[in-house]
Amino acid sequence: MKFLTYSNYKDSGISWIGVIPSHWEVKRGKYLFQLARRLPEENDGIVTAFRDGTVTLRSNRRTDGFTNAIKEIGYQGVKKGDLVIHAMDAFAGAVGVSDSDGKCSPVYSCCIPVNGIASEYYARLVRTMSTTGFIESLAKGIRERSTDFRWGDFCVQLLPLPPKDEQQAITNFLDRETARIDKLIAEKQTFIKLLKEKRQALISHVVTKGLNPNVKMKDSGIEWIGEVPEHWGHRKIKHIARISNGATPNRDAEEFWEGGTIGWLNSSKVNDVYIEHADQFITEYALQKTSVQPVKPNDLVMAITGEGQTRGRVAICKTDATINQHLVAISISSKDVHVEYLFYWLTSQYSRIRYESSGAGSTKGAITCTDVGLYPLPMPPFEEQKFIVEAVKQKLCKYDSLMDETDQSIKLLQERRTALISAAVTGKIDVRHKNRCPPNRSC
Repeated sequence: MKFLTYSNYKDSGISWIGVIPSHWEVKRGKYLFQLARRLPEENDGIVTAFRDGTVTLRSNRRTDGFTNAIKEIGYQGVKKGDLVIHAMDAFAGAVGVSDSDGKCSPVYSCCIPVNGIASEYYARLVRTMSTTGFIESLAKGIRERSTDFRWGDFCVQLLPLPPKDEQQAITNFLDRETARIDKLIAEKQTFIKLLKEKRQALISHVVTKGLNPNVKMKDSGIEWIGEVPEHWGHRKIKHIARISNGATPNRDAEEFWEGGTIGWLNSSKVNDVYIEHADQFITEYALQKTSVQPVKPNDLVMAITGEGQTRGRVAICKTDATINQHLVAISISSKDVHVEYLFYWLTSQYSRIRYESSGAGSTKGAITCTDVGLYPLPMPPFEEQKFIVEAVKQKLCKYDSLMDETDQSIKLLQERRTALISAAVTGKIDVRHKNRCPPNRSC
């Protein structure tokens, strides 16, 4: 979709913007905004989050263990419509317009618009400065300090100044167009979530019911598994595999890490699904002197700690390596178990594993080697396990392909959203009129 451009442009004198419409002005930030110097009210909400250009505030924040004097030193009042810049996170886009009155800590710069300036337009402009890397380069490249971007930096920056009605037109246009893109992105994200649910349901069904819908069934004796094919057995994982936990060699001991050639895996590697290589390496000396555990090709590794999505995830190791204390290795010792069948079985039980490992007590939010050993495993004959694995792979291929395509389309929409905002706030497209580029005109 193409949009009209302005008929005349001029050099803005701003390196990261280039040309701007010829009727726009250029001003420093201090002529467009004033730094707020307000005393906060005791019951004001406090700035808590930035979301796509809007600064939200929260009331009733926790005060236990702190005196008001300690907490309120340097705090300042925020008013609805202020442009709020987070000094340390501005480079990542933490810039927005306050949606209500409140207060904030000294890490924020609260900028009051003057003479009818549209804060919403400048919030998008400064966020564009962050996406282009300008703020980060200003802080790190020129000043060689932290990435702080405070009022002192903002007030001296040259910024484009469209006419006031144009600032509002740009704001209205972007509100409308980004809402459309966001709706499309949300729909695609919902579709991916649905595909993941279907994918998980497919795995769960096949590894507990098999491939033959007409096979005679029996009660598995395990309530949450239900019926399984009559000719299947079941065993606990501790009876078909050796289960071990790893460790992290002392980071300060150079002899454990310097020049290391032995792969060492942390819990993030389970997201690879098939672990082809390590990202970190330890020495032979570390292997001998610490309690790291070796893993071999076709061993499974499971993440056993954490409150994020990693805990309970499983991967198949395809290389020789060692593991840290946040992983367990499952080394199959029985010739009756196909490694990928066990992988799919554990994958199908992800939600249950997460639920059971989140109970009260000392193991809250963690899985132990004992827990893993006690997991039950339905046991089809080995040849049937191979057929199940191949069938699951074929069926999952369709879901994975759809998810990859949808994820790629989301990335393209996000790129388009960023490009559209940048083009509008820097005057590369003319959004004063609702009409877009006519078919018979080159834009």
